[in-house]
Amino acid sequence: MPPSSPLDTPAAAPLRARLHWPQKRKGGAWKVAYADFVTALMALFIVLWMMNANGQVKRSVQGYFRDPRGYTRKLGAGVANSGEGLAMDRNSIHEMQRRIEEALRQLPEFGTLRKNIMVSVTGDGLRIDLLETEQGMFFVTGNPTPTPAGERLLGVLAHELARMPNPVVIEGHTDARPFRGGTTGRYGNWELAADRANAARRLLHAYGLPPGQVVEMRGFADQRLLNRGDPNDPRNRRVSVVVKFQGGDN
Repeated sequence: MPPSSPLDTPAAAPLRARLHWPQKRKGGAWKVAYADFVTALMALFIVLWMMNANGQVKRSVQGYFRDPRGYTRKLGAGVANSGEGLAMDRNSIHEMQRRIEEALRQLPEFGTLRKNIMVSVTGDGLRIDLLETEQGMFFVTGNPTPTPAGERLLGVLAHELARMPNPVVIEGHTDARPFRGGTTGRYGNWELAADRANAARRLLHAYGLPPGQVVEMRGFADQRLLNRGDPNDPRNRRVSVVVKFQGGDN
């Protein structure tokens, strides 16, 4: 058999070169850089905010970062507390006094009331005295019913006091003039003082002060006169709201 011709040999399969082009990776390097930029920008804003914050806010932020859980428990802040959680202490009491006085100045009738409102710092905390007049400034004369001006003022106080967790004590006082009310004559200065304190408590709660924040209510009648030189001075008739220091800060 004659040798086969090359033409009779099956053609070899052509070689096909496969070129592998490098694919672009779907990387996120730019996202990391962007996140770093946003983080740095946020840190800058926080620093600028802290530089302009008051002393109370700075102390609160500092205390939180030192001991987040312990500081939150100390302030009474968190989900269960509707206030800001900035407790008033001996370092921040003057700032709190300024804030309350500024809020009271926003009342439309503040020009008339200003001489009968005393906000003072005491050993127990911050004391707010509402001093009466002969005509009845905050309460109807000889009655535990608040006047419209008294109700508005207590509403402002409730809003400010609810922003801190400090305990509140409410006191009622009268002057030394005997008070004879009611049909039996058994309603006197003791009853009037206690009833006015209780009426103030109810209004504070109605305007947002948490119920558990009022820890005590007292009626002193004429036993703690503001003006001892004149026991019948109508300014001796007053309701006092005392914001006490917390716990061991007394």
